[in-house]
Amino acid sequence: MSLPLIVLRPEPGCTATVTAARAQGLDARGFPLHAIRATPWTPVAREAFDALLIGSANALRHAGPALAGWRGAPAYVVGEATAAAARDAGLEVVGIGGNGLQSTLGLLDPRHRRLLRLAGRERILLAPPDGVTVIDREVYASEPVAMPRGLIDLLRDAAVPGVVVALHAGAAARHFAGECARLGIDRGRITLVAIGPRVAALAGAGWAASPVAARADDAALLALAGQLCQKRAEG
Repeated sequence: MSLPLIVLRPEPGCTATVTAARAQGLDARGFPLHAIRATPWTPVAREAFDALLIGSANALRHAGPALAGWRGAPAYVVGEATAAAARDAGLEVVGIGGNGLQSTLGLLDPRHRRLLRLAGRERILLAPPDGVTVIDREVYASEPVAMPRGLIDLLRDAAVPGVVVALHAGAAARHFAGECARLGIDRGRITLVAIGPRVAALAGAGWAASPVAARADDAALLALAGQLCQKRAEG
């Protein structure tokens, strides 16, 4: 018997991850700790940019009607899920990064020097290569919600030897840690598995373990989570 795997990411990603995890035989349970909403943004002239830069499929889901004006435009994205969403939106995916937007900038075609980044309210600061300009447009926000009773009960259940919690984003890591502190939940019974080093760092210390996936994608995260669920259950 393996430990439960807790997925905190917002919908629809939460359901997608839980479904994939259960297909691998994991006892996965979804408890989204954020809700995504679109934010108003001012569209910009397509001719002013050479390509789009997109770190999350949420940007594509919530960019609104203005995104239609970019059909056929080249796009650099992070991860296969974002790439699929970009293609569905009619964009031409020309580069797929596996470890965040900063590393994705290393894939740039020399012709693409002016980039429009569609992003969330919380985003990392990028350091573009020499001669490259990145302009940000905030198109969505991730709003935290209180930890639901079902998750609180699970984390406090003495009959459960522990849980593994999947962290897909820095906001989730910080909010989950804050909720555990607010509610007095024992971190020592919780193993984290983070999609990247920055995410793990934002969760802070005191957990049973907090390893990082080999790549910044859901498949790598679930592969590591599966190992941890089994290993921790075996003691």
